[in-house]
Amino acid sequence: MKNLLKYSTLIISILLFTACKKIHVVSEGQKIFFQYEYVNYSSGFQHYGFIIDNEGNVLTFNKPEKWNFPGSNKILTQAEIEENISSCTPSGQKIPENELKKFVNYIDNIAASKVSAPRTRHRASKAGTLSYYCFIFSESDSEYKVVTVKTEGEVECENLNFFSRRVIEWMRDINRSLNK
Repeated sequence: MKNLLKYSTLIISILLFTACKKIHVVSEGQKIFFQYEYVNYSSGFQHYGFIIDNEGNVLTFNKPEKWNFPGSNKILTQAEIEENISSCTPSGQKIPENELKKFVNYIDNIAASKVSAPRTRHRASKAGTLSYYCFIFSESDSEYKVVTVKTEGEVECENLNFFSRRVIEWMRDINRSLNK
């Protein structure tokens, strides 16, 4: 009887824990998953990078006339994301479906993790900032939460999740392949 009570308590605890944990599910309506972006305001405005959409297309941008940056709340609306996508150019590169799924599956873990405190690098004050992002989409609000994976340059911080380093290396490889 005591063992039954222990197992019942354990099962109830597990169910309560998993029910309380916020689980993000990739939505059918989600347009983009990842973004690699460089911004430098110091030496003449520079802004370029790429977005990976829901079909695995790598869409590039370079000084788009109109671009929506997330505010302090780290939110972009569906309309703002669609405007950003319309400012992009297809690179002709497409991420294979199984590879895209693998990295999309990391988003939930990364989104649930903490990001280190931002550090300002004074010696890199004119270096600009390179950012790696992933996105969580809320269908009910038609909003994207922008999740920082890493920033480098003038301001540095990093998501502390194990999978963030894999995403960073993957996105660096994609950037290198675009610049060949």
